[in-house]
Amino acid sequence: MKKLFYFLAPLLITVALAFFVNDWLHQFNNPGYVLIGIGHWSLETSLVTFSAIQLITFYVLYLFFRWMGWLFRLPGQLKNRGKNINFNRSQQALIAGLVDSAEGNWERAENVLIKHASHSGAPLIHYLTAAKAAQSRGAFDKRDDYLRKATQEAPDSTIMIGLTHAELSLSGNQFEEALETLTKLHAIDPTHAKVLKLLHQTYQHVGDWQGLRKLLPLLHTHKVIMEAEVKQLEIKLFSQLLKQSVEKNDIAELKLLWLETPDNIKNISSIAAIYFAAVINAGLGGEIENELAEQLSVDWDLNLVVLFGSIESNNVLNQLERAEKWSYIHQEDAVLLTVLGKLATKCGDTSKAESYLAKSIAAEPTVQAYKLLGDLLLKQGDNDNAINCYKNGMQLASSGAIDQINSTI
Repeated sequence: MKKLFYFLAPLLITVALAFFVNDWLHQFNNPGYVLIGIGHWSLETSLVTFSAIQLITFYVLYLFFRWMGWLFRLPGQLKNRGKNINFNRSQQALIAGLVDSAEGNWERAENVLIKHASHSGAPLIHYLTAAKAAQSRGAFDKRDDYLRKATQEAPDSTIMIGLTHAELSLSGNQFEEALETLTKLHAIDPTHAKVLKLLHQTYQHVGDWQGLRKLLPLLHTHKVIMEAEVKQLEIKLFSQLLKQSVEKNDIAELKLLWLETPDNIKNISSIAAIYFAAVINAGLGGEIENELAEQLSVDWDLNLVVLFGSIESNNVLNQLERAEKWSYIHQEDAVLLTVLGKLATKCGDTSKAESYLAKSIAAEPTVQAYKLLGDLLLKQGDNDNAINCYKNGMQLASSGAIDQINSTI
């Protein structure tokens, strides 16, 4: 309507102005004329008529060229209109796909998203959502195909697509595939928080503790996980690394790893026990006797006490004296008393050994204490009491086995 007004208003003003000029010119005896000569031809007309012809010609040409411009623009307008229709449909399809995906209609969500992805203003979202839907129904090949198409549509969104691929692989227990993807992303952006977080989870799943060890400083520096989680992860990390070294039966590697282990982790008895037990089993207990004793002085742990008693020391008498000092504080500790009896037996002090083992059984009867006391009495020729010790030990072991079976039923 505005365009029609803008066209008619100047036209009406021009016509009115033409009548006004015509009346004004007729006041004169000679209102003026226009003479146009071309070769032998000439054209003469009044000034008013010539002006009117010019105005009419201008408006005719104006309308003609406007119409021609509209005609030339028509294909583009039709094309843009089609694009707008497809775009609107793709937006509706995206919403419908997201709703179907949330409701668990995976296949329908996948179909509607892919059908309209090419016309969408955000094809990346279409393909990533379709990939998640395909994953949810177990179509891993289609999932990977949609992710490839997403990469083609948005080559600058490598991190986002890669993270989606890694998350889907992890949820599908495809840990090796997730690790491969995350390793590539880590090379692209070594400080990306989400990449680091998923990478540390994947390392734990696949048991790559050396890889996680290299990653740990980045997790701490960039605050990917909380401080408390970093400490817990560090404890688990060195615990697993020590266990791996023990399984490989590589004492040299184990010792080197222990030197590199932070002091706060060395002081954790459960982790220290892994190292000490491996060294003792390798017949090198004498090398760690002092360190183990110092550990017990700081943190009393019954497992470490047992390990201390298992050391084949070069100086058993000194080993016994060191353990006896602990007995002043832990007088009723049955485990320590058993260890003292074992060490006293090694030193040849049978009376002291018998006393310690008897006190241990009185404090808390154990199969180990009964066996050691039985062996000691048997060497002394006291067969009847030795047999009674073995018998009591066997009854205790059998009752313990029965209790364990009952607890599992």
